[in-house]
Amino acid sequence: MRMRPTLSWTPSGDLPPGITDPEPVAEALSAGGVLVLSGAGISTESGIPDYRGEGGSLSRHTPMTYQDFTGGAQARRRYWARSHLGWRTFGRARPNAGHRAVAAFGRHGLLSGVITQNVDGLHQAAGSEDVVELHGSLDRVVCLSCGDLSPRRVLAARLEEANPGFDPVAAGINPDGDADLTDDQVGDFRVVPCAVCGGILKPDVVFFGEAVPPARVAHCRTLVREAATLLVLGSSLTVMSGLRFVRQAAEAGKPVLVVNLAPTRGDVHALARVALPLGPTLTIVAGRLGVPLEGADSRVG
Repeated sequence: MRMRPTLSWTPSGDLPPGITDPEPVAEALSAGGVLVLSGAGISTESGIPDYRGEGGSLSRHTPMTYQDFTGGAQARRRYWARSHLGWRTFGRARPNAGHRAVAAFGRHGLLSGVITQNVDGLHQAAGSEDVVELHGSLDRVVCLSCGDLSPRRVLAARLEEANPGFDPVAAGINPDGDADLTDDQVGDFRVVPCAVCGGILKPDVVFFGEAVPPARVAHCRTLVREAATLLVLGSSLTVMSGLRFVRQAAEAGKPVLVVNLAPTRGDVHALARVALPLGPTLTIVAGRLGVPLEGADSRVG
């Protein structure tokens, strides 16, 4: 029997309550050496919904798993039709105040690094450098047969050519770039093969049920080991790919701070959870530290 990945988590009643003063975050940043771990919640103010927040996409949508994607051509047709449409929305997304604040903190030497669970590229578009994309990026496509990496925009052009007039109206867009379409809307959408070997193409992202590359995990563990503080921004920490770094920091005696409106699976390891919206909160913190938020703000894709 195929096991489904963990998609949800129910908070217990003994979690510490959130606070509404971001001063602990400001104090940690002023001391420097802060490692940021961001999740889908930091991109909601850019128009990209998260998975588990209010109105989160998991209430209407089950993300594609690696097992389903590799298991059948129909699943891949459905995925690529939805992702092709969703890619257009991702291409219009712009960094918000949260992304700009993280980039500004980095420019001012307050951060030791940025790890993001997001695949939208908005941290880089805001000006953050050396971002570790834990779950990959929708900007790239990989062939499962020969390993060739190619830009997503090249595949988008090939899919446009193979599917002239494909322009259904989606019910919504999800954090993984997957648009909500019915099977009738997907229709006979044509999937194109690898241009190098004819193999199966997959976005260069880690699907649910797929392991993060070990070298990437090891790099992130090194970043946690070298950081003074771990600052979690906009993640419920439901899946182990992010939670393991919170546990590592806590076990090493490093402070963990969380900014997230709802309780998270990592709250038991945190000094505090700031239960406020990310963009306004990080803007306030930047103001307290005298850090201006100007900087790069380019389109993704």
